Amino acid sequence: MEKRCLRRQKMFMDRDCRIQDFPYIGVMKPIIASPETVAKTSLSSEHHHSERALADAVMKSRLYRDYERAFSTLTGLPIAFQPVDSWQLSHHHKQHENPLCALLTQQNSSCAACLQTQEEVRLGAKDAPKTITCAVGLSDSAIPVKLNDRLIGYLLVGQIFRKKPTVEQFEKVVRLAEKWGLKADRETLKKAFFSGKVISPKEHSSAIKLLTIFADQLSALSNQFFIQNENAEPPSISKARAYIEEHQQDELSLGQVAQAVNMSTFYFCKLFKKHVGIPFTEYVARVRIERSRNLLLNPNLRVSEIAFEVGFQSLTHFNRVFKKILGQSPTDYRAKLAAPRNCC
Repeated sequence: MEKRCLRRQKMFMDRDCRIQDFPYIGVMKPIIASPETVAKTSLSSEHHHSERALADAVMKSRLYRDYERAFSTLTGLPIAFQPVDSWQLSHHHKQHENPLCALLTQQNSSCAACLQTQEEVRLGAKDAPKTITCAVGLSDSAIPVKLNDRLIGYLLVGQIFRKKPTVEQFEKVVRLAEKWGLKADRETLKKAFFSGKVISPKEHSSAIKLLTIFADQLSALSNQFFIQNENAEPPSISKARAYIEEHQQDELSLGQVAQAVNMSTFYFCKLFKKHVGIPFTEYVARVRIERSRNLLLNPNLRVSEIAFEVGFQSLTHFNRVFKKILGQSPTDYRAKLAAPRNCC
């Protein structure tokens, strides 16, 4: 599981690598995709885009934001909604983040262990709520949020003890901290560990019940968004979004995408801006920059590698567009991520 977690963080190989350096790539790469495969891939891509759009709409909704604030204030627990395709730590920098968890994000090895725990609880919660206990003794829970039978995300809550922590547990944490190379002295660890929130099993069960009910409300909200989106956005635009998402690492032209959705370049350009709200080139740039933000979380990847991976043809252009959209350079953005209390 840890290897899989780490593989997900790497996410791609250097474009300068040659196939002969990695012979297994040649074995895995199909020669020609069948029409059936192409059709399934296109359908899957459209579903993925639709589900992510719904998840984003849920996170931005007033219903979710109000509930998150009220639940955290009432229970003192961190809560987050996380789309299916997200792999970032859900409670980092959230209100009521566990102090020990905040310390663990400062080192790659411990951060990877946290990501592994999050992945495990999500995998176990595809159909029903799931709770697991991590290596340091904290409990994390996930509650699925669905649109009919389609999983669009999870409500995540946790970083809590379900019984009073012991000295023996703390000594285990000390050993793990040494193993992970965590740069924190014993007193800092002790203070963080024993200041973690403790709730009874009954209180925990009640919290999960409340979140399960809320997940049903979010499912209903997702259905409303889905219907509104289907009515508001033509299928050709949805297909164009999915095509851009799938081919963002390639050189994308307005004519190429217009051809993919069987429209003239002129008409597609007008229709795209009308329904998306921004010009085609700006939308493609924003999609690429959004993905680059996730890749910048991985300190093992060079900025130049990330620039080419997300589809920019030059590092200079990438830096210029990144700063225009986010107000800072990729290097400065990464430096802030690497500051104390930030995840690997």
